[in-house]
Amino acid sequence: MSYKSEMLQSYFGYSGFLPGQERAVDALLDGKDVLSIMPTGAGKSLCFQLPSIMLPGVALVISPLISLMKDQVGSLVQAGIPAAYLNRSLTERQYALALERAWQGRYKIIYVAPERLESPGFLRFAQKAQISLVAVDEAHCVSQWGTDFRPSYLKIPAFLDSLPTRPPLGAFTATATPEVREDILQKLQLRDPVLTTTGFDRKNLYFEVRRPQNKKDELLSILLRRRDESGVVYCSTRKNVEEVCAFLQEHGIAAARYHAGLTPEERLAAQDAFAADESTVMVATNAFGMGIDKSNVRYVVHYNMPLDLEGYYQEAGRAGRDGSPADCVLLYSGRDVVTGRFLIEQSQAPADVDDETVSALRQRQLDRLRTMTYYSTTTDCLRHFILRYFGETPPPGPCGHCSNCDAGWQDVDITKEAQAILGAVEECRGRFGAATLADLLCGKENERTLRWDLDRCRSFGALAHRRPPQVKDMIRHLVEEGCLAVTEGDYPLIVEGPRAQELRAAPSGFTMRMRPQRPRSAPKAPPAPVHLGDPADEALFQRLRALRAELARKKSLPAYVIFTDKTLREMAARRPATLSEMERVPGVGSHKLAQYGKQFLAAIQE
Repeated sequence: MSYKSEMLQSYFGYSGFLPGQERAVDALLDGKDVLSIMPTGAGKSLCFQLPSIMLPGVALVISPLISLMKDQVGSLVQAGIPAAYLNRSLTERQYALALERAWQGRYKIIYVAPERLESPGFLRFAQKAQISLVAVDEAHCVSQWGTDFRPSYLKIPAFLDSLPTRPPLGAFTATATPEVREDILQKLQLRDPVLTTTGFDRKNLYFEVRRPQNKKDELLSILLRRRDESGVVYCSTRKNVEEVCAFLQEHGIAAARYHAGLTPEERLAAQDAFAADESTVMVATNAFGMGIDKSNVRYVVHYNMPLDLEGYYQEAGRAGRDGSPADCVLLYSGRDVVTGRFLIEQSQAPADVDDETVSALRQRQLDRLRTMTYYSTTTDCLRHFILRYFGETPPPGPCGHCSNCDAGWQDVDITKEAQAILGAVEECRGRFGAATLADLLCGKENERTLRWDLDRCRSFGALAHRRPPQVKDMIRHLVEEGCLAVTEGDYPLIVEGPRAQELRAAPSGFTMRMRPQRPRSAPKAPPAPVHLGDPADEALFQRLRALRAELARKKSLPAYVIFTDKTLREMAARRPATLSEMERVPGVGSHKLAQYGKQFLAAIQE
């Protein structure tokens, strides 16, 4: 066994690498720069953690995610790797103590917030220490065109230049469009980097979009069927987090809340309760979404539509990190688009960015919001929509693992309806939005149509056989096809698009995927728990979980930091009889074996 494989087995408990990992590890060990794009759950962290313990000196991991730093440092320490984090969550005394220990060379890995790179005390340490490598996590934050632009990331190259010797630089991200990828290469000044891309497809995740009449009732119905499973519910505002969390608690759901309006102590308590499985549901704004390293999250529900597809995919990807089946459900309503525009327009501009750039950034955010809206309303395969957005060509045919592919959509010729819609837009001279046009075409006599005397229009009631939501779907489809367009501004209007004349001349053949006119099948059941083949093995797994929970309480640790569910299932299936056999269970490793091996072995032997 090579030294690299020995370290992988000893510290992380794995006998082999996942796709893309070994190439990134070898490059950093050889002193080369790396750009690695791997989806959440594909093992990005190991790509820089393993070289960090093999190389002399200390590795710096630059990350904007305070809660993720805490989780990852906790896991490293449990694996026997001395690590620490330096961020604003520490008191002055804690920070000073951690920095003093860093001076003493007691750490192999230090996680640091990007803002700390400019701190005089930290800079003095970095210039004197032997830096083995620098890893930039969430590297897309360096791009102004990305979804989480952090101006402090732009100062990373200057920090590297200030060091006596420039260490190898690794950039890691889960969500980067081709444009953002190029920005990472340029802004971080990567030198002839080794590129590793493992693809964006998470085959264990089921994607679903629902348009419920009542979101709270829909959410409760999802969660009541999954009482014993861990899940995350994302909301767009703090107010929604508070309301949804209180609603779930009233109905007996063990929910916790997490947002920027809480005190650091409240956020820490909520995160610890969720990590220890005391709270099965975390209701959070997306500030929490990028910072959770919990392996057994079985579902993620977006109560509100996110602002962009990058953020959505990263947050949804917190489900199923252990590779087991998990669900990603988006509860969509038209109000989400209005809220999204408001949040973008009210967002604070990045510091040190000129007005022209701020305006361009806002426009890019609005464009991404429009793409997110298309995802939420499309009838095409949801998985394929995501893959195409990130620059991948999906395989032909339906994916068979999303709500649109399971819905049995049919291609329906809507040429006459589309021409009627186009006629209404022309008659109204592009003065109205989609909702008003739908009411006009469906012949609805309400405040919207009567205020503008739309009941006198030729188009009034032209699509009376359709419902307004169906007509709005058709309008969205016409926008996607370029037959209509949407204006910018606070009140988007529907106007003719570049392909309007082509549609007017079409005798037939303009199709749209629509749900068949038949009763819907029962809603998809949650994925069955990943039971083991033998009922006795399942009983043993539950016994091992109980032991893990007891140890976690005594040590004040998240349960999954001791062993993940996946590792416990392997133990239950293999039933190791000796410590040597237990060490070969994936996810154990020598350090955890020394800490916990005898207790778990005794539970198995009983």
